[in-house]
Amino acid sequence: MDINVGDIVKLKKKHPCGSFEWEVLRIGADFRLKCTGCSHQIMIPRTTVEKSIKGIKRV
Repeated sequence: MDINVGDIVKLKKKHPCGSFEWEVLRIGADFRLKCTGCSHQIMIPRTTVEKSIKGIKRV
C-alpha cells in the first residue's frame, strides 16, 4: 500500500470524537497518526492500519 507522510487516511471505525480521518505523521513498522477532529495522536502497527483503511486523500 502506498501511503506517505502527510496523507489523510479514512479508517473503518470512527474515533470517539466522531472523526474517521487521520493524518499520517510517521511511517515504519508502526504508524503515528493524528486525528483530524481532536488532534489526538496514536501509534498503531502497520498491519492494523493497512487492514482498516477505507480511503486515502493525497496532500
